[in-house]
Amino acid sequence: MQQTKFILGVTLLLLLVIFTAQNTEIVTITFFFWKLSISRALMVFFVLAIGIVIGLLVGTWQASHREKRDQ
Repeated sequence: MQQTKFILGVTLLLLLVIFTAQNTEIVTITFFFWKLSISRALMVFFVLAIGIVIGLLVGTWQASHREKRDQ
């Protein structure tokens, strides 16, 4: 089992390295008057992280409201 986890971890790390190497182009993000130049790979990771945080917050909020409604 531990060997399977190790192989899975190495595979995911290898895929991450390949993804990062293929997406090194700099993109410019413009939001109102604010501009940010960042690599495409970092942008994807930041957007993913923000999405995960928003999903966790909404899920927690819905669960707490469901508990109050059921009581």
